[in-house]
Amino acid sequence: MPATDSAVQRHSCPVPFAPIAESIPPNVFAVMDQKVARAVAGGADVIDLAKGNPDAYPAAFIRDAAKQAVDDPANARYTPFDGKPAYLEAAADWYRNVHDVTLDWPTQLFAVEGAVDGLAGLYAILADRGDAVAFVDPYYPSYHCMAVMHGAEEILLPALADRGFLPDLDAVPAETWDRMTMLVLNYPNNPTGAQASPEFLKRAVELAHEHRFVIVHDYAYTGLGVGGPDAQQHSILEIPGAFDVAVEVCSLSKMYAMAGWRAGFVAGNETVVSRLKLYHYQMGSMITGSIQDAGIVALRSDQSCVTELAERYAARRRIVAEGLREAGFDVFDSAGGIYVWARVPQSAGWTGESLADHLLDHASVAVLPGTCFGRVGRDYVRLSLLKSESELAEAVRRIQNALREM
Repeated sequence: MPATDSAVQRHSCPVPFAPIAESIPPNVFAVMDQKVARAVAGGADVIDLAKGNPDAYPAAFIRDAAKQAVDDPANARYTPFDGKPAYLEAAADWYRNVHDVTLDWPTQLFAVEGAVDGLAGLYAILADRGDAVAFVDPYYPSYHCMAVMHGAEEILLPALADRGFLPDLDAVPAETWDRMTMLVLNYPNNPTGAQASPEFLKRAVELAHEHRFVIVHDYAYTGLGVGGPDAQQHSILEIPGAFDVAVEVCSLSKMYAMAGWRAGFVAGNETVVSRLKLYHYQMGSMITGSIQDAGIVALRSDQSCVTELAERYAARRRIVAEGLREAGFDVFDSAGGIYVWARVPQSAGWTGESLADHLLDHASVAVLPGTCFGRVGRDYVRLSLLKSESELAEAVRRIQNALREM
């Protein structure tokens, strides 16, 4: 007779775990999911603006390609280690058409199951115990977690509001650059939505040449900018000399609303791409064949579906930003991305963490405190735009009421 849950015996592991297993930090998104689940279980009608999980659906032509590809018997087989040649060629076409960048797809492109898959492999081949890894604060939490798990020294480059949440690269001492093996950049940025100018990227490439480190550019939010010249987004591979020192990680998740389909690619320096391939051959798996086929038609399309998504998010951003400003928040005027980054009202002595807890408890709205993204975010919160316009308007109304009632 099978044991009931109450009768299940728990056993500890008889051997010690490897250092990497003992150093895994908590996942900030999973922690918030648990908080939201407890609130929902208690009867709260929570509007969850903590998630970066797109509510959009891939365009019909992308879905049609995926449906047709499922019926192709060849897609039941393992796909090539590097990715289907047609998928890599489509990625090269996308770079040429969107960024005027020419890539040799057999040597300078590699297919991965989304941005985090590519980032994890790059950390594994570029960051060893004791190596120095730099990234911008605020940062996507995986950059910190991967550095901790590999035993790397973290160098945080503060990005403050008065510089548009871009770090001052020239304020970093030369001896600090000399110790680095890797600089991680992420523009458009999560969580702030900051954009990087060609001048900023050019300076990063110059420093990488001078001090001999690799730049990893997380380009997961490409395509989702609106608002004229300030919204123009730049691949680091557009910069002269970037192929000598940089690789870029792209994802289909956000620009084509294909988050659950898990597809992306790494592009750039052929030596780094080659070593990443060798690592991934042993430690990773490839994108499902039918998903690659859908990605091919997405990458080779006129990109109007991406423009439509960007305009939708811009309209949502206006709803949230205007409502938060009325409530006393200082909202960063981002030209792209899928989040709103806002400094909490200072008159009441809030921090991002205390306000996030208050809003969940008293407004049934879940937002992420800025401390999830580093030290700079202490007095900030991040709100996702991945809900309908009516839900976002209701969330803002609840936030305004919760602050008024205080």
